Amino acid sequence: MNIPLEKIRAFFAADRYAANAGIVIDAVTEDAVQCSMPITPEHLNAGGGVQGGAIFTLADLAFAVHSNLPLLCGAKVGMTVGQSNSISYLAAAKGKRLIARSTCLSRGRNVCVFRVEIFDDLDNFVAEMRGNGFTKPV
Repeated sequence: MNIPLEKIRAFFAADRYAANAGIVIDAVTEDAVQCSMPITPEHLNAGGGVQGGAIFTLADLAFAVHSNLPLLCGAKVGMTVGQSNSISYLAAAKGKRLIARSTCLSRGRNVCVFRVEIFDDLDNFVAEMRGNGFTKPV
């Protein structure tokens, strides 16, 4: 599969929520997607930790990129949307950046399952998300 990274970045630039959070698509292969974002004061909750929604948004974008690779690489398929997601928060982020890495666990004709692991830049395992997607008909 030819991975058009600039085309993928351009497509997801329209995801204003993720873009405003500072999320960038770092790397894309058929087997893995990596996205990251800086931890800024806007990402912090009242207790001073990274807000769970900020972590989830990062994981959700990695899932969206990875699950839509066939479409963005020219396959005649519809867009994949999130059907259900669950996230487990495992430890507080201590670094200055969060990194999400997505891997595909299963992909059928219409349903897919991805695992997204979120680490900080000090290699602390911060969270894990499981995303189930549904590929809409063309």
